[in-house]
Amino acid sequence: MMMNKKIRLSILALGMACSAIAANKDRTGQGGANELLLNPWGRSGGLFGLNIANVTGVEAMKGNIAGLAKLDKTEVGFAHTRYLAGTGMSISNVALGQNLGDIGVLGVNIMSFGFGEIPITTTTSPTGGIGTYKPSFLNMSIGLGHTFSKNMTAGFAATFVNEAIDNIKANALGFDAGVQYTNGQRDNLHLGITLRNVGTNLRFSGDGFDFNGTTPDLSTELTVKQRSEKFALPSQLSIGVAYDFYLDEAKAAPAEGDKKAVMPSHRLTPVFSFISNAFINDWIGVGAEYAYKEKFMLRAAYRYENKITDKDASTTFYTGLTAGASFQTKVSGKNLGIDYGFKMTNISNGVHTVGIRFSLGGNNDSEE
Repeated sequence: MMMNKKIRLSILALGMACSAIAANKDRTGQGGANELLLNPWGRSGGLFGLNIANVTGVEAMKGNIAGLAKLDKTEVGFAHTRYLAGTGMSISNVALGQNLGDIGVLGVNIMSFGFGEIPITTTTSPTGGIGTYKPSFLNMSIGLGHTFSKNMTAGFAATFVNEAIDNIKANALGFDAGVQYTNGQRDNLHLGITLRNVGTNLRFSGDGFDFNGTTPDLSTELTVKQRSEKFALPSQLSIGVAYDFYLDEAKAAPAEGDKKAVMPSHRLTPVFSFISNAFINDWIGVGAEYAYKEKFMLRAAYRYENKITDKDASTTFYTGLTAGASFQTKVSGKNLGIDYGFKMTNISNGVHTVGIRFSLGGNNDSEE
């Protein structure tokens, strides 16, 4: 009874926070740092980040921080994304999760967005030829996931955001919170809710806003400093549900006290999520993942937003379709996972993500 009360209070708190940042699409230009909405992982990317209810391990730090609590020991993950392949843009991501016992699971995630070299242009040199510059988008997160009961986990994370070029920069601090709930004979049912990117505003500053001017009487030259307008982090509320169907359940009825030894070989998990964004279109999506002995997985999803099918009116270059695959095995007693995710786009050659994960123990251990 007490645990049900905790669940209701957690969901109510996140819902109230969502009301405080209710979306207003007329303020789209006042939001920024949209790189915080990008999921840099191969597994989650193959489902377009719709696995809010059942994401686990270090990937949860970019989906639903509550899933971090389901890490049994230690996990390290690396991922690289060719963003709009052919443009030179890329995302690099590294994360570490460590179980601290009764305290919970501590996670650290570092994500960097690279734009390649961009030609410098000015009003006097509009075609460039005077050098290049490299923008830097970096965010670093630290989070804690905690298990409250067999069925409920929750988590909280803080993210430092930095956007900069040589002479201009902006910083901010954002916060995430999330809850996951599972139930069923094999914990088949998954429910999740998360509130992300609620925090301070960003305001660019630096020498790049300075220019030479004169006093009103034109007698003295001086340096004039301009101020930029502040903008908000892209706050987001996500609600998701997933359910594990074991296709050969009848052939693998669980032995009493030893569920793992008789786990079915074939799993099919449909997922559904609704994602409310503060400054851009809301998203709604469905997807599914098929797994064979938790060693080989295929997944696909579709995420819809307003006017996505109208190329002339759409505000996104995504088509909504995504797919991916994973392979997991044991190497020297450690779990090794290799992931790939692909998002289809209307321009360029899509978004491709490749990732690798190492873990000691965990709920995803494969049977030998």
